[in-house]
Amino acid sequence: MPYHLIARARAGTVAISVIAPQHYKRWLRGQVKRTRQWLKTTGFGGEEGQHAVLPAADGKLAGVVFCQPADGEIWSWSGLAARLPKGSYKIGGTLAQPAANRAALGWAMAGYAFTRFGKPERRIADLVWPADAEQSRVTAAIEATFFVRDLINTPAGDMGPSQLAEEARTLARAHRAKVSVIAGDKLLGANYPAIHAVGRAAADPPRLIDLTWGDARAPKVTLVGKGVCFDSGGLDLKPAGNMKLMKKDMGGGAHALGLAHMIMAARLKVRLRVLVPAVENAVAGNAYRPLDVVRTRKGLTVEIGNTDAEGRVVLSDALHEASLEGPELLIDFATLTGAARVALGAELPAMFCNDEALASALLAKAEAAGDPLWRMPLYAPYRSKIDSKVADLNNVSDSPHGGAITAALFLESFVGKNVKWVHLDIMGWNLATRPGRPEGGEAMGMRAAYALIAERYGG
Repeated sequence: MPYHLIARARAGTVAISVIAPQHYKRWLRGQVKRTRQWLKTTGFGGEEGQHAVLPAADGKLAGVVFCQPADGEIWSWSGLAARLPKGSYKIGGTLAQPAANRAALGWAMAGYAFTRFGKPERRIADLVWPADAEQSRVTAAIEATFFVRDLINTPAGDMGPSQLAEEARTLARAHRAKVSVIAGDKLLGANYPAIHAVGRAAADPPRLIDLTWGDARAPKVTLVGKGVCFDSGGLDLKPAGNMKLMKKDMGGGAHALGLAHMIMAARLKVRLRVLVPAVENAVAGNAYRPLDVVRTRKGLTVEIGNTDAEGRVVLSDALHEASLEGPELLIDFATLTGAARVALGAELPAMFCNDEALASALLAKAEAAGDPLWRMPLYAPYRSKIDSKVADLNNVSDSPHGGAITAALFLESFVGKNVKWVHLDIMGWNLATRPGRPEGGEAMGMRAAYALIAERYGG
């Protein structure tokens, strides 16, 4: 059964009583003596997120009590799914639609495992779809999240620029979208010099992946994702410890494709475009060098203060191309800076936005979706920190401070003046396992962005 969610109850399906913690004592008073005694004996207190299994007289399961508020988080359901004995379960009573969606999504998240290289699939209990859950929307969110996790978890030797482009083609075929790929030296002829400069040293040539879908007359929504399939740091080579996780540096591209799947599956009324500059930042005789000056699609020149700040360089060409169409909404995802992780930690993506109303709306959706974001400022006075004496701007600042902001300001230089733009600086990786979020690749901010787009351009 897909994602451990089943259509109907089976023989022996066990009911889960979902009780708000503040109502637990009242609920307990209404139970039979055996149940009250069992919960007292086992020390169950009805705290949020806790559950207890209830035995029948024959030793089988009579039911489960799960203390969860109506607006409880998704991941509590993941924890429940992972802890219950194998079997099938259904939620007793009715949950309101948002809670039903969270229950189904959280349950499915507990079953994720990266199995490409032979690890056995993790088996969890099955849940009957909650009655009011939006099955198609929840399924698309599950599929997109697992897709993003799988892409990020795949080793760089199996997920280079050519393989990432093939993943985009597969996605396009599934939704009858169009995709074009400009590769290698053809990037120069098509005027994508920054993407070419960063990726030219790799054995797998650089590419610009360009996917389009939807009615050309519909509002334009464009997604851009950093697709650095492995980042050695280039000639400014990373130390081994910093290089180890760099298969995840294409996480922004994975997010853009995952969000595209959700949009297309829901058939939202948009003209969608997805741009993913896919490169490997490698070391070779033709690698771009510190203090080289790179031209960009916009015509601005960039002095390379550090070859390890390559993501913003490839994004410059993609963001300018995205802006030429004047989309109503432009969102980019990028595993861009360590500075954002220093400021906010690995679990909280940094959000930059050039429009106040858009920023507020996205933060509200993030909170409602349990997909947190934290807004950081596009602080204009810091723009001078990326000035260059020989080019229009430098790709890094000489200062160790405010690195996430200066990186965002660099990107802003390539966004059209009247384009509403969101930049999400994400980790794309769980450093430790938590319920529903195993160590490894992770989708961050994607469900929040989808909720915003779906509200504005619902199908």
